[in-house]
Amino acid sequence: MTNQLTVWAPAVTKVQTLLDGDLLNMTRAGGWWTLPRPVKAGQRYQFVLDGGDPLPDPRSRYQPEGVDGPSQVYIPSKPAPWEGMDLKGRVLYEMHIGTFTEQGTFTAAIDRLDDLVELGVEAVEVMPVAQIPGTRGWGYDGVDLYATQNTYGGPASFQQFIDAAHAKGLGVILDVVYNHLGPEGNYLAEFGPYFNHHHPTPWGDAVNFDGNDNLPVRQFVIDNAHQWLVEYGVDGLRLDAVHALVDDSETHILAELSTKVAEWSTQIGRPLTLIAESDLNQADMVTPVGVTEGSRGMTMQWDDDIHHSLHAFFTGETDGYYSDFGSAETLAKAFTSVFVHDGGWSSFREQNWGAPVDVSSASYDATSFVSFIQDHDQIGNRAVGDRLGHNGADPNLQAAAAALYLLGPFTPMIFMGEEWAASTPFPFFSDLGPDLGPLITAGRRQEFQKMAWHGAIPDPQAMMTFRSARLKWDERHDPEHARMLGWYRTLLGIRASLPPHVAHSLTATTMTVISPDAVVMRRPGVIVVANRSDAPVTVAGLVDDPAHTVARGSCDVEDSSITLRGPGCVVQTDLGIHAQWAV
Repeated sequence: MTNQLTVWAPAVTKVQTLLDGDLLNMTRAGGWWTLPRPVKAGQRYQFVLDGGDPLPDPRSRYQPEGVDGPSQVYIPSKPAPWEGMDLKGRVLYEMHIGTFTEQGTFTAAIDRLDDLVELGVEAVEVMPVAQIPGTRGWGYDGVDLYATQNTYGGPASFQQFIDAAHAKGLGVILDVVYNHLGPEGNYLAEFGPYFNHHHPTPWGDAVNFDGNDNLPVRQFVIDNAHQWLVEYGVDGLRLDAVHALVDDSETHILAELSTKVAEWSTQIGRPLTLIAESDLNQADMVTPVGVTEGSRGMTMQWDDDIHHSLHAFFTGETDGYYSDFGSAETLAKAFTSVFVHDGGWSSFREQNWGAPVDVSSASYDATSFVSFIQDHDQIGNRAVGDRLGHNGADPNLQAAAAALYLLGPFTPMIFMGEEWAASTPFPFFSDLGPDLGPLITAGRRQEFQKMAWHGAIPDPQAMMTFRSARLKWDERHDPEHARMLGWYRTLLGIRASLPPHVAHSLTATTMTVISPDAVVMRRPGVIVVANRSDAPVTVAGLVDDPAHTVARGSCDVEDSSITLRGPGCVVQTDLGIHAQWAV
């Protein structure tokens, strides 16, 4: 098979392709340049602008030698037949390919997909795979947005992973970063005005969605989404930090993208999903384009307020952005109103924040919001990357938090290893060069010194920091880890039995505060009682039938009441607990 090389470079006078040792002239049409002769799969090439150094293709699909090396022609194979799935309300599983297995490759990850199916996972959410500097990193400093990370196996292996997941009935979501590019190996600015200096972000200049010559830049992002969703066959994209996607155009880039994705979905005959990570706390993000002035048309959005409410309630941490969280009342508000900061005062931000959610809206429902108790940010942005169950925490607290969010009304997302209370941390790690690497190490330490952290900070550049994050799959057989894994399987088995439609309504869930340390969540088909303290709590009016009840922690069932005598939870269902769910 052959392919035609094109590149957008509007400000230069000459572009050449370095191919097989030959320097070939490209022809110009407007700001675009084309190599007249076709290229074959596997050929390596670079572009030369006005006689300068050879550069990788901004749309390179494969960088076998890394971000500074030549690009390699890759022609995607046709995705295997797959009818797709509506991802709203499905059980998601966030994973980092490099640490999900010891080998850190797509091929090795394929061998673990059966474990996820057995757990009850319905779709995997893969952290970014766009080519990054070095051999390891979280993926959010990618610079070749079209290229698949070489150390994971490259684009062919990724397509094999996607097909393998689909063959097992698993959807695939890919995390993509369109708000910035990494600082090392980033050559886009040499080709054209890809960045807008008027819109700074925490990571550098914003992508040029609304400045001069913005149309090819917008198309660059739209085409990238098309590659992953249509050409490679993924089912959805998780869009990183969309609040940093600054765009003053008449049509916001997110609205344009959601409109395009809906068109592609119709064309290929399977559902396609967009999930936003948004800090704005506004339901406009998941409102169809055109319904409100600021609607963006995303399918779902991550809900940090649910995470913060659960984390602060069960850990007692109320520093930093947890300062407005921690009470049972706040937890109840998150589960019934979606956002805690819904227009009122945010102490951490020192301003009013967010907007109320219309719980009766026809534009979205509970499954439009993604809930979780752990994710890469909330673990990895801690000083040592410690998980919820680390530091001697009572495992019954994690079990109770899991029961609430996995059986709650939202779309739940498990972070890899959470299901067995993995002993491994997930610290921030990177592999930048000698110029930027030391700055990352120093900056990380300074950040936590300002927070009065007195312990050692793992060096993000050290290989041992990366290795410490690799999951230890064998520990699942240890008694305490196996018990947590059994609990998660039980909860997901119960979730699968719940009424599928009425439960999606935001008005169908209630959460009652029965003490400062305990809540009762009620949804169609299930009741969850959760307690965080040693003080016993009693709830009356429940079924006195072990066939309908599972529990974690010390629990007594008497007549029609249940007493939790310490940290833990009780789950009761209308349909009963199947034998295979028992823990």
